[in-house]
Amino acid sequence: MTNRRKFISTAVTGMAGLTLLPAINTFANNSNEYSRNNERKVKLRFALASDLHYGQEGTDSALNAGNIVKWLNEDHAKNHLDMVIINGDLVHNRPDLLPEVKSKYFDKLDVPYYTIPGNHDFADAAIWKNVFGYEDKFTVEHGDIAFVFANTADTKGVYVCPDNAFIKASLDKFTSKKIVFVILHIAPVQWLKTEVNIFLNCPETVELLHAYPNVKAAFHGHDHSLDGVRYTDKLPHFFDSHTGGNWGTDYKGYRIVEVGEDYQIYTYQVNASQNPVLNETKF
Repeated sequence: MTNRRKFISTAVTGMAGLTLLPAINTFANNSNEYSRNNERKVKLRFALASDLHYGQEGTDSALNAGNIVKWLNEDHAKNHLDMVIINGDLVHNRPDLLPEVKSKYFDKLDVPYYTIPGNHDFADAAIWKNVFGYEDKFTVEHGDIAFVFANTADTKGVYVCPDNAFIKASLDKFTSKKIVFVILHIAPVQWLKTEVNIFLNCPETVELLHAYPNVKAAFHGHDHSLDGVRYTDKLPHFFDSHTGGNWGTDYKGYRIVEVGEDYQIYTYQVNASQNPVLNETKF
């Protein structure tokens, strides 16, 4: 299965203070470097990767897990990463495999990393805390930049809107921050009528995100075929393809976000597996 959607619409438009860079092919030469503006003074640089689906039948989970750790460590060695975010679906319907994928793979990352459950992790706060040491909703601060993480599924894989009371309390706490990013595996809006079984419809969540001017972007996984940006009003929602599983973009990759010293935000998608087909559209 390469795509579980008959039609995909991705709106890509400009936004003041945020620059969208095209998807790039990385690790294409012998030195494992890719082209980026190294003269840009960066306050924070992080990667988002999602949808490993470790343990899914018919996929090479060990290869996929090993690859994403290798790619991210290589990126860190060449360009420096302050952190990595694993945005859901670490495993495929096997929460018993979470300790394995953590200790055998993600603990090998050379930078701090944070995880949030996806609908295939079948996890709640207790399961997540037992494995990772923190619950399924939490916040992270990096100076005057903050992150709000929240779960969007239950232990049966049913989609649920995130805990809006937690999100509001977190955003209230971070009103003095320059930038806040929100991390939700499943996006809280159905942009198309055909997406009723793919995304959530959580108008209260969207309203909350719009109510705080320092919330600059939301980041999602879940839809392996999306690697660009969609908007609710002026708020961008970014996707990052997939790192495993048996469907989605032809390549496997991750998203980079760079916050400059001037608080300008740059983001781009990395084609880590080096499949040359990017953003292919059939109509």
